[in-house]
Amino acid sequence: MKQLEEILYYNEHFVENREYEKYQTDKFPHKRLVILSCMDTRLVELLPKAMNVNNGDVKLIKTAGALVSHPFGSIMRSILVAVYELGAEEVCVVGHYDCGMASLKAGSTLNKMKERGVSQDKLETLTYSGVDFEKFLHGFDCVEDSVKHSVETIRNHPLMPNDVPVHGLVIDPKTGKLDVMVNGYQEQL
Repeated sequence: MKQLEEILYYNEHFVENREYEKYQTDKFPHKRLVILSCMDTRLVELLPKAMNVNNGDVKLIKTAGALVSHPFGSIMRSILVAVYELGAEEVCVVGHYDCGMASLKAGSTLNKMKERGVSQDKLETLTYSGVDFEKFLHGFDCVEDSVKHSVETIRNHPLMPNDVPVHGLVIDPKTGKLDVMVNGYQEQL
């Protein structure tokens, strides 16, 4: 059975057995918090448990490395929508140790793209069109600095209200321990 077939088979029983009822809530985050975290598989269940977050408590945005790579991209738009439209009053950026984005280099990813059938012509066309692959496919060297940079990008965004604390944390994917990089309350003083 293929992955999609497995999902749909499971979903049919999930709906038939009304298992969704225990997850029903509204669209507004009860804890008035939006969390930007990494998409790492180890954090799917660990991060919410480590932060005492349940279904309906927060708006959770996941991206590679918990990076805000463009101030007017979809990540920042999602944060702004959470604040202005959905009642979030705080933002928390959560990176993690042993992140796959640490020391990610464009050359390695480009080689894998070529191996999977992306032609050199396509890459050259994109480069000619202004895509800087070194920047687009670059990770970071230090997760602590990366989290601080994302916090600064959010906090200093021209559309972000000044009264929204923006916190920065790094989680240990083995233990769930959270280390504070930026305390957004202290930064507001």
